[in-house]
Amino acid sequence: MSTRARLLSVLAAVLLVAGASTGYVWHVRGGADPGTPGGAVRLDAAGRILFRNTAPGAGFGKVATVPLERPGAVRTVGATRCDRLYAAHGTGVCLQRTGPVPGTYVTVLDRELRRVRRVRTEGFPNRARVSADGRMLSWTMFVRGDSYLRDDFSTRTGVLDTRTGRLTGDIERIPLTLDGRPYQAADVNYWGVTFARDDSTFYATVRTAGRTYLVRGDYRKWTARTLRENAECPSLSPDGRRLVFKKRVSAGGGRPWRLYALDLATMRETPLAEARSVDDQAAWLDARTVMYALPRHGGGWDVWSVPADGRGAPRLLIRDASSPAVLPR
Repeated sequence: MSTRARLLSVLAAVLLVAGASTGYVWHVRGGADPGTPGGAVRLDAAGRILFRNTAPGAGFGKVATVPLERPGAVRTVGATRCDRLYAAHGTGVCLQRTGPVPGTYVTVLDRELRRVRRVRTEGFPNRARVSADGRMLSWTMFVRGDSYLRDDFSTRTGVLDTRTGRLTGDIERIPLTLDGRPYQAADVNYWGVTFARDDSTFYATVRTAGRTYLVRGDYRKWTARTLRENAECPSLSPDGRRLVFKKRVSAGGGRPWRLYALDLATMRETPLAEARSVDDQAAWLDARTVMYALPRHGGGWDVWSVPADGRGAPRLLIRDASSPAVLPR
């Protein structure tokens, strides 16, 4: 082979490698299927949003993250599949329906998504929360019925203290004070727990005699009392001063709920600018904004955000996603 031929051969090989490398970079940075698994998802990856990936494909139902400042960026999809999830301070809770004979499990995950503990329960995964320091985990399952719009629904809400190992499979036996008086009834149901920073104070929904109430409880003292009527699925703000919750505003099935924010000092409530019906336990994106999942017309789910002061307008945060949680810096 002549010298010129050898040089042309080397040049062609270099261009081929460069082209392949360019194609690879494009695939990773901009052209990857958002439903393709294989990323390294960590629960201690600060400055990201964790969520359940609902994009069609092999990654459907698996945990995923995007940058907090660029939620529209290509997502990182992990290998763990959940029906509902949440995480804080490097600890995650993953609710799963698994197996050829369906079983429901609550799985505690460490920062690398390794299983720490697994609890067998029953029902369909519905709500999940982790306290800010990662110590307290809570979850809610539908054990009868499949919607809060049905009169025959029943829930089971559990709590796990990861530090002591104390597991409460159902908190419905907690002594309840309703409208200032001790109250007992066979139809009491709790759901949508959110913990304060002391890891004992919690807020939740209780339903009895066809009515729903916002309750404030103390897990260590094992007490709970109602604060107001018609408030469901509360979520406590990072500073502990406000709750966002869904309020029943219509008896019909079209738009039954609306998101509200509640100032715990004044008990003044403010309707948020999201006028669509939100059947979710909203999460706080930051001190001024909440996020929540909404079904998309024609199928699928997306995560939206809206200011918590009643002003502004909703905006699409993450397409093909549900169960959002911020992994703060």
